[in-house]
Amino acid sequence: MQRPTLKEIDGFEATGQELVARGWVRTKRDQKTTVFLELNDGSRLGNLQCVFDNPEGIVAATLARVQTGAAVTVNGNLVPSPKPGQRVELKGSALELIGEAPADEYPLQKKNTSFEFLREKAHLRPRTNTFGAVARVRNAMARAVHGFFQDRGFYWVHTPIITASDAEGAGAMFQVTTLDLDRIAKSGGKIDYSKDFFGKPSFLTVSGQLNVETYAQALGSVYTFGPTFRAENSNTTRHLSEFWMIEPEVAWNDIHDNMDLAEAFVRHLVKAALEGCAEDLAFFDERIQKGLVEYLAGIAAKPFERMTYTEAVARLEKNSGDFEFKPYWGCDLQSEHEKWLTEQVVGGPLIVTDYPRDIKAFYMKQNDDGKTVAAMDVLVPRFGEIIGGSEREWRLPLLERRIIEMGLKPETYSWYLDLRRFGSTPHAGFGLGFERLILFVTGMQNIRDVIPFPRAPKLADF
Repeated sequence: MQRPTLKEIDGFEATGQELVARGWVRTKRDQKTTVFLELNDGSRLGNLQCVFDNPEGIVAATLARVQTGAAVTVNGNLVPSPKPGQRVELKGSALELIGEAPADEYPLQKKNTSFEFLREKAHLRPRTNTFGAVARVRNAMARAVHGFFQDRGFYWVHTPIITASDAEGAGAMFQVTTLDLDRIAKSGGKIDYSKDFFGKPSFLTVSGQLNVETYAQALGSVYTFGPTFRAENSNTTRHLSEFWMIEPEVAWNDIHDNMDLAEAFVRHLVKAALEGCAEDLAFFDERIQKGLVEYLAGIAAKPFERMTYTEAVARLEKNSGDFEFKPYWGCDLQSEHEKWLTEQVVGGPLIVTDYPRDIKAFYMKQNDDGKTVAAMDVLVPRFGEIIGGSEREWRLPLLERRIIEMGLKPETYSWYLDLRRFGSTPHAGFGLGFERLILFVTGMQNIRDVIPFPRAPKLADF
């Protein structure tokens, strides 16, 4: 007997064939002599209606125990459905209750439930329509990420999670140690990292970029896609302490090649979402962000505009009265600035280039003007920055000088500097936060709702 997923069943013709459906009960409805179960197995947004007419004996007794949330197996025949919006339904003949969900205990009853409440039930929230849809979109986007790079001859490099260097030079890192810090503090002694597991201060990585650059200087086109960590005390809707990053790096590429790659990447991901997640995106369009599908279609279809930071600031300054944060040359563009540029100035995606060197990381290539670096950010309407990247400083003297200027220790980056000593080439890359991509594609508003188990200040449950 067939045991297809509900996604597969949705494509079947209703010829009365016998099959088995398995899943979790979304709703149960008793109507005179008929019992209706709405079944979902996570393979798609829509449910399968299972109908039991005049149930008797064991089936009737089992139905009496079935509640919302229960895991069941239903045997039956697939027939045309009179219910609007669905082609087929399962005329049930047998039912097995696999896992009960008592109504007085199961927290996901058929009612509106806030996202705040569901964050406290992160182990159960994937069973809701919204979070099931988020999970399917997240899976599709991960597949699209790998497809984009693999089809273009990139190599996937697994960069380390534990590191001794700070890629951003910002210092907001989680320390990794096996030392008994409480005992050392109580004794008043000094920390001797030579006795630590790695023999030196070590941390969870904030980026795989520096490591993946080493492979770009050997394999040409590479990317890393993995977890990264920031110990910033930020309780916002757009920050996580643990998140996933996609970071391609390409030898011989300059800033213009980098912009072309970033634009192609974003458009590929959006098209993949529109083509592969149509049912889920329609749900997000209806329930989360009106006009989402049309918005994404516009992103996929329209070439990205390009503008230097200096040009962008000049436009912003002419309209400085529109902003809470007054723009000036040298400021880090705020979300309100980015949205205004994309929505009011260009009416679509925008790539801003050549940022002031003083607000960017040490590894970015310094431009000849002595004031800016070959950096670029991809901005999209409604959302703001979605990608940040740059051409890398590949000239040894300039990189060494910049590391010292920023108060960093050259010895910490000795291996990184070696890349500039031996066969150095121009190269460029960028970073895309995977959770920000999911926010962008789904229209969800809080980044804690697009990762299975969010990590943030004071939040490490599950």
